[in-house]
Amino acid sequence: MSKNSDPVDDATRDIAEVPAVEIITTAAVHLMSAAAVKVGLADDPESQIDLDEARKLINALAGLITAGAPEISDMHARSLRDGLRSLQLAFREASVIPDAIGQGPGEKWTGPVN
Repeated sequence: MSKNSDPVDDATRDIAEVPAVEIITTAAVHLMSAAAVKVGLADDPESQIDLDEARKLINALAGLITAGAPEISDMHARSLRDGLRSLQLAFREASVIPDAIGQGPGEKWTGPVN
């Protein structure tokens, strides 16, 4: 960054050079990581688990993966779907009263997970 350049212009130029597939997968990984912590898959699950927050994150992740899959290739989408499915199963396992099959987080977009 030069002395006379505008940080906003630099950031805009930087993001303009990033392929869409990378932005979509990066957003998905951030959602996936946050959901994993909230569902209790982190180092200290007793203090970090929050299933209400996990549900929101998993729903957003499922929507992003479902909508973005045709744009990012099967190679990228397959690994994201696997991670999503693992989170959905972990959510079901962590729930005291599990959702009915097909009613869990993200299942609106992915179909039933069991």
